[in-house]
Amino acid sequence: MSEELVFHFDVDGEDFTSAGQASVQIKKILRRLGLSPEIIRRVSIAMYEGEINMVIHAGGGVADVRVFEDYIELVLKDKGPGISDINKAMQEGYSTATDTIRSLGFGAGMGLPNMKRYSDTMEINSVVGEGTEIKMRVNIR
Repeated sequence: MSEELVFHFDVDGEDFTSAGQASVQIKKILRRLGLSPEIIRRVSIAMYEGEINMVIHAGGGVADVRVFEDYIELVLKDKGPGISDINKAMQEGYSTATDTIRSLGFGAGMGLPNMKRYSDTMEINSVVGEGTEIKMRVNIR
């Protein structure tokens, strides 16, 4: 696999039942490409957490996954309210989710920490009032 493979997903921000579809699709794709179960698990978890965050906080967004020979890059973008304090948002248990979201079983404040935990590198660029872009990389080798 010398050239990159690119996969694009639209994340619907209106529907919690469809949240996670992109991570299920990318899991199937990576399995077909013959990647190790551990790599697939890490990418799937990071992707799922990002999708859920986009649904909860930003009304949806887009996710692009690029598969290279040595690594997988995930780029998640939304046009939500942005993250005002990234350091605080990275703390396990910190959440700005509403009580309604929490009553659905989401918003425990583990999304960003888990995205960081399951990726090898993670960058967050966020502008309040404009949105957030998160780039993650999972090394294959």
